[in-house]
Order: sequence, then structure tokens, then C-alpha cells
Amino acid sequence: MAHTSNLQKNWYSILGASPSDDLHELKQKYQRLVLMFHPDKQKPGLSEEEADQRLRRFLEVDQAWKVLGNQESRRTFDLQLRADELKQSWPVDACVVSGDMSWDSEGRTYSYGCRCGGDFVLTEEEMEDGAVVCCDTCSLSIQVKSVT
Repeated sequence: MAHTSNLQKNWYSILGASPSDDLHELKQKYQRLVLMFHPDKQKPGLSEEEADQRLRRFLEVDQAWKVLGNQESRRTFDLQLRADELKQSWPVDACVVSGDMSWDSEGRTYSYGCRCGGDFVLTEEEMEDGAVVCCDTCSLSIQVKSVT
């Protein structure tokens, strides 16, 4: 299976929090930030650009609280965050040129044999330059490079 990142924002970092913070700690951090960036709490004389930046920051903080303040959405986000961390730190044991992989037209997959006897398998949709693929039998992984 190929790995790509689909995590767009880290809501914890927006609140200056960590996944180990409890709901009370998250709420305190949210309240502090929302007061700091709330449009009604801004001092007069701010440039339009700075006011826009503060408004965007306020909206990000509010969205972070909507995600992390709800137990169900927080659990979903935590799972996405963990999956993204695993994908980013996945070790690559070798690089393989996509032209060296075998094409299975019936299964519509590309494969490459692993030294353990297993296979590295990618679907047609997953085949892209730089895709990291895990062996279906052992813990080795390869990075696929496009033929140029």
C-alpha cells in the first residue's frame, strides 16, 4: 500500500496544545487565544493586513476547538494524526524504478518482489513518483521512482 499525507492542519499546534492535554486544558488554551485574536478585542490603529491575519488566526483557533472540543471528532483527528506520523517516518529500504515493476492487467496492480519472498504491490491509482510501498510479508519498504 502506498502512503500519502492527507492531514491538512494540526489543530493541537494551532491551540498550542498536545494530544495528551485533557479537555479542560484545551478549553483554557482555546479561551486564551480566542480572547487574544477576537475581532472585537483588537486595539484601534491595526493595519488592514494585520487585522486580516488576526481574523484568520481567530477562525483557525475556533475551528481547532470545534474539532478538539468534541470527543468524537477529536478521536477521529487523533487517528488521522497518528496515521500521518507513521507515514512520514516510514523507513525506505530501497528505491525501485517504476519500469522494473511487473504489471498485472487483470488485478490492475504493479508489483515488485521482495527479498523475503513477498511482494510490494501498488494499485494503478497509487502509482506515483516517490510513493512508499510496504512489503505484504515483512517490514521492508521501497520508494518507487518514475522512469525518466
